[in-house]
Amino acid sequence: MSDDRDGVPEGVDVDGADTSPDGGRAAATPSTHTVRLELVDEPGQLLAALHPIADNGGNLLSIYHERGNKTPRGRIPVEVDFEATQERFEGIVDALRSEGVNVMQAGTERYAEEVTLLLFGHLIDTDLSDTLSRIEACESASVADVSLAAPQGTEEASSARLRLEARAGETEAALSAVRDLSDEKGLRLVEPLTGVDT
Repeated sequence: MSDDRDGVPEGVDVDGADTSPDGGRAAATPSTHTVRLELVDEPGQLLAALHPIADNGGNLLSIYHERGNKTPRGRIPVEVDFEATQERFEGIVDALRSEGVNVMQAGTERYAEEVTLLLFGHLIDTDLSDTLSRIEACESASVADVSLAAPQGTEEASSARLRLEARAGETEAALSAVRDLSDEKGLRLVEPLTGVDT
């Protein structure tokens, strides 16, 4: 029986026992995590977003549902605090994304870089909502703000100023996704001076 301490089997509480290989004890210790989600304003969306957290071992602590505040895409920001081990936390974030929930921020994975872009062309005809949704689908970035100008009406070319928030070190990946989308839809993209190729 005294030998059992050496290789603690799975499921056994190892409170304070330093028997795991490097980092094992820390990995098994739950800590508090925050995810910031963007939900469609429809009944059942909040509950649907909470299922992947509970189903993957997260212990819900608090939910801040900002109903009076909307994101640029007209969705509702929701902040959820829960406890989970680091491994489970990563699984929860993956599960949320695979369920189609837009994760704007996950724990320390914050959108630390900001970039402002201009798009010109037939933004309305090419479905501006689809354009924004597809930029959001790029995991590197989130659309923080949109300003549309259509001085000659929606039938003519218009312009939009987009403020993107990108994860640290992933601004180029976000810009690349916007470039591809602009090319596909025949839109003209004006990037910030930093990193412009031409």
